[in-house]
Amino acid sequence: MMLSPQLFHVTTALTLLLVTSYAEKEYIGICGKGNQGKKAIILTKQLIEYGGKLFATNGKSADFETIFNMCKNAGGFIASPKNKGENNAILEFVRHFNPYAYLGIKESLSPGEFLYLDGTELSYTNWYPGEPSDRRTEACAEMYIDGTWNDKKMQLPSPVCEF
Repeated sequence: MMLSPQLFHVTTALTLLLVTSYAEKEYIGICGKGNQGKKAIILTKQLIEYGGKLFATNGKSADFETIFNMCKNAGGFIASPKNKGENNAILEFVRHFNPYAYLGIKESLSPGEFLYLDGTELSYTNWYPGEPSDRRTEACAEMYIDGTWNDKKMQLPSPVCEF
């Protein structure tokens, strides 16, 4: 499949932004302060297109707030899977770079209830059995290397942005 010139330029710009801006930094902080028939196309090791969305990473670990700001500054947001295909696209990064990645999901004011970062209800979930575990100290969601989700305190997973 041939990339359109516009998608090629966006892809190149995002790669340069994500790789050069954050490649050597390490951060510590606190968490919280499509079409399912299509296949994910891996454009490079750091970009994946699926269902009209572009997912990108620099493969480096960072805290939730840093990842949130990095994605926002690049014109996107933390990847928030809305279906199994998007979950699988994000999973490619988890398998390649780090056994965990933050998702654009947060715990609401009701314990054990999670929402997308924009406050909307989850339209798709892939929680690991027994998760979310309803611990008030675990306000973030991360993806495991098998594609399932876990509610978690801050760690240093890899960032995956969605555009």
